[in-house]
Amino acid sequence: MPEDFFTAVRLRRWRGIPRRLVRSWRHSLQFRAVTITMLLSALAIMLSSGYMTISIGSDLFQSRVSQAQSDTRRALDNAQRTFDSSTAESRVDFQALMTTARTDLSQASGSALVAAFRIPNQPFSATAPQDFVSPGLQNGVISDELRRTVQKNPDGLWWQSTALAASGEHTDPGLIVGGQARLPDGAAYEIYIGYDLSGTEETLGFVQRSLLVGGLVLLLLVGGVAWAVVRLVADPVKVAAQTSAKLAAGDLEVRIPVRGQDELATLGRSFNRMADSMQGQIQKLAALSSVQQRFVSDVSHELRTPLTTIRLAGDVLYDQREDFPPTTARTVELLNTQTKRFELLLADLLEISRYDAGSIQLDLEPVSLPALVRDCVEGMQQLADQSGSRLVVLAPGGYGPIDIDPRRIRRIVNNLLGNAIEHGEGRPVVMTIDSTSSTVALTVRDYGLGMSETDAARAFDRFWRADPSRRRTIGGTGLGLAIALEDAQLHGGTLAVWSRTGAGSNFRLLLPRHHEQEDGLGASPLPLEPVDAGMDGPDETAFEGITA
Repeated sequence: MPEDFFTAVRLRRWRGIPRRLVRSWRHSLQFRAVTITMLLSALAIMLSSGYMTISIGSDLFQSRVSQAQSDTRRALDNAQRTFDSSTAESRVDFQALMTTARTDLSQASGSALVAAFRIPNQPFSATAPQDFVSPGLQNGVISDELRRTVQKNPDGLWWQSTALAASGEHTDPGLIVGGQARLPDGAAYEIYIGYDLSGTEETLGFVQRSLLVGGLVLLLLVGGVAWAVVRLVADPVKVAAQTSAKLAAGDLEVRIPVRGQDELATLGRSFNRMADSMQGQIQKLAALSSVQQRFVSDVSHELRTPLTTIRLAGDVLYDQREDFPPTTARTVELLNTQTKRFELLLADLLEISRYDAGSIQLDLEPVSLPALVRDCVEGMQQLADQSGSRLVVLAPGGYGPIDIDPRRIRRIVNNLLGNAIEHGEGRPVVMTIDSTSSTVALTVRDYGLGMSETDAARAFDRFWRADPSRRRTIGGTGLGLAIALEDAQLHGGTLAVWSRTGAGSNFRLLLPRHHEQEDGLGASPLPLEPVDAGMDGPDETAFEGITA
């Protein structure tokens, strides 16, 4: 069992090597530069070594061919002189003469591989000696093509490459050179001398091994030099990358250590000056933002006391408006309406200032989102009736309790529902709730005027409205969606919008089932772009029998 365990561990380590190499290639400039340098160097060494091997091999072979031809010419000349000076008359004398010539051929050429064949189609001669073939040239070693060439060309030498039999089934590279010689009786013979090229092959093999070893050594040297050179550049770049990452993470005091006067030192000094400038600007902006936040918070708090007094006085006047002249009564109604709007604006400003100051705390409790949505629908029903909009709740899922701050989620739902009624042009407003094991989704779909892509991208900006000139019935402050987005993100969720001009809008709220769950938000059970996005309007029949 322990042996199997260690074997499995070793296998996992070996299998993890490609993954580690890929990770090093992606994340290490030094590794990538050295690898590319070594690959290109290996390609250059292979090409140069291949060219040198082919060139040296060709030169060795041609040199050996020239030497073989020279030795064969000398041997044939010696044999022809022996034939020309002979006074042999009988067959026995000519056979002895051929044996002597064979010995001379071997001695002059330095090869024991000799063969002689009487050229066919010659007049019959009773004195012509027999053919002879050395054992190494038997069994078709001399090709028929070479023999035909030698037979047709009495002058000159002809050669061929071949494989000579060695010990056992082993063969050695060889060369056969052939020419003609003529005996005193006029009979012409083909003379062939074989040369063993195994020594030349060994020389070429030695050259190839030397080139291979030299190439590997050169490749290692190039890799070492490349590693050293790249490290001189990569280390400062690595330091710069780490420093910039720390700076981006908020450590404004970090700087690149600078040494020398080269280009990298100039880069480091420029980076440090940029970091100093950024630090100064960020500190100025932070101070300005702090002043602005404090100003908004202080002003909002300071305005609450006189606003409360104004509200109380306005309520008294509003309750007695029927006793006033019509003009005064209308003024009292306007005062009451604008005072309420001012109060909402102050409440939203205070909420925004709390978010900016980071002083928001969630009061979590398990809540069923469909039940909360239905409560919100009941509260908005009167406004929907006034606008002629039908409120529809579709809840195929999401009934299990989730950890949320109900006050803030109710504020999100009320804001989305109010906007949908406000811009729904009297058409149905559909709220859909569904869930997965980790995520609960709520969409609020209206079929009103919709927004362009540019307007939809700014929907969550503070104090922004798609159509400022549009008459409003619920007196929004322009901060509702901005606060809703902050509420959603505070829960670890998201709030997004899809909208198309003339096709309405669809807002989607995603919330984690459990606050700060380890796997975060999962896949949304509801799409952001509604399935009826391409339709001209809602399918009213789909909502028959469904109530809020």
